[in-house]
Amino acid sequence: MYQVLARKYRPQNFQQVVNQQHVKQTLENALTQGRVAHGYIFAGQRGTGKTTVARILAKCLNCQRGPAAEPCLECASCREIAAGGAMDVIEIDAASNRGIDDVRELRENARYRPARDRYKIFIIDEAHQITDAAFNALLKTLEEPPEWVVFMLCTTEAHKIPATISSRCQSFTFRMVDFADVVERMQWICAQEGIEAEPDALAVIALAGDGSIRDSLSALDQAIASFGKTLQTEPVRRLLGVVGSEALDGVTAALVEGSPARLLELVDALTGEGQNPQQFCRELARWFRHLLVARVAGADSRLIAATGEERRRLASWTPQFSEEDLTRYLQLILNLYRDMQHAPQPRFHLEMGLLKLVHAGRLVSLEEALAGAAPAPVRSGSPPRPAPPPAPAPAASAQAPAASEIGPGAADSDLRARFVAALREQGEPFTADAVEHSVLEASNGEVVFQTPADLQFSVESASRTLAVLAERLLQRRVKIRVTLVSQPAAPHAASAPAAATDQARTRALAHSGVQRYLTLFSGQVREVRDLKETEP
Repeated sequence: MYQVLARKYRPQNFQQVVNQQHVKQTLENALTQGRVAHGYIFAGQRGTGKTTVARILAKCLNCQRGPAAEPCLECASCREIAAGGAMDVIEIDAASNRGIDDVRELRENARYRPARDRYKIFIIDEAHQITDAAFNALLKTLEEPPEWVVFMLCTTEAHKIPATISSRCQSFTFRMVDFADVVERMQWICAQEGIEAEPDALAVIALAGDGSIRDSLSALDQAIASFGKTLQTEPVRRLLGVVGSEALDGVTAALVEGSPARLLELVDALTGEGQNPQQFCRELARWFRHLLVARVAGADSRLIAATGEERRRLASWTPQFSEEDLTRYLQLILNLYRDMQHAPQPRFHLEMGLLKLVHAGRLVSLEEALAGAAPAPVRSGSPPRPAPPPAPAPAASAQAPAASEIGPGAADSDLRARFVAALREQGEPFTADAVEHSVLEASNGEVVFQTPADLQFSVESASRTLAVLAERLLQRRVKIRVTLVSQPAAPHAASAPAAATDQARTRALAHSGVQRYLTLFSGQVREVRDLKETEP
């Protein structure tokens, strides 16, 4: 009878276990020093070696040449444990033996000495399935067991083990197996079986296993059964239902181009091919996570579990996006994946989620809108963002000398004019307008901008630019400070409130910042109030 690869190549000693070095080293030291505990909890994701390590530890304890850090694998005890027929090594499936009566029977069995071997070992798989009452019945035996008893509790959900149980055991957390280690293990097995497999095909299988050796070997068994002794990448990808690189590249290209129609056509093609929308969304989240990591740490980072071809694709796409865009896209995709788990119409949810990605790429940040400058394009193909209307330069600044002619000791009024001229040369008309309506004082190593309240934010948001410009104009480093200018109240405000209101409205509508907002948001001004007049 055929034996699946996961069973045929199951590790028989600690050296054959893939990864989990922290667990192997601790158990080997305990065996060497004679410090074996009476209870262990092995927790971790499925297929990472919990039950395998429990069996190896049982061999080490009951080996006729032991206890030793390495079992001989030749004595009757080692062979029986490997075959699952050892009388003194009892394996219990807690998923079907979880009640208090089952635990009472186990407790009675633990009272008797082993029939032949050195220890009576209980390996309880899926231990988190045991009921609270059954755990309570086991508590006293687990705390003070007979000297010949060792308990090993294996679980994928360690948080469900009561604290009263875990406090009486030594706990080991099994980690997900690294992508490279999984691929290396499958390459070795393929060499033993005479299988010719493309490296990218094994990488696709390892990605489908998601850090589980057993899941990866099950997928490898399926691929061998389908394609025989030769495994190629694309057939294996189609067999496992893994989303092809063309679809992921298609989504990425549509976002670069800002093309919603292309995304809708892509969803229609995937539906026609019978692709699962949830699986596609999951793969899309993994792809954009890799894009984000490649943007931050480079496409060659060990943080990316990908084939060589996929790394090259990542390197070609990352320059088209900013970290902020990729972070926003990934968050939207994760939200979409969560919503699709119970969606009555997965295709509609997928289409809506992908369209949201396109619109998210067109957003203008609040900082860019408030700064009043047109943002530089982050990627090619993005739809153009509205640029601010050009502000005409005042006549006074047009005659100002060039900034390169300014030296130390310039008059404050002249310094303001040169600031304005330099800012307009740099393409910052709104900051120049705010400085032009301010009063400058340069003394004691600082430049003070006395600014009206409605222009204060424009000057403060450009303080770093003003500091660099001041150092160039004054040929020394100075500090920038912004204060509010004091404006006397209008003498006829009390006698002519209607006229004052009209004047305030005229000034407000003529202000460059108000004009900028009206242009950006297509708004209108309904009412203008003087806050100084409304103060108590």
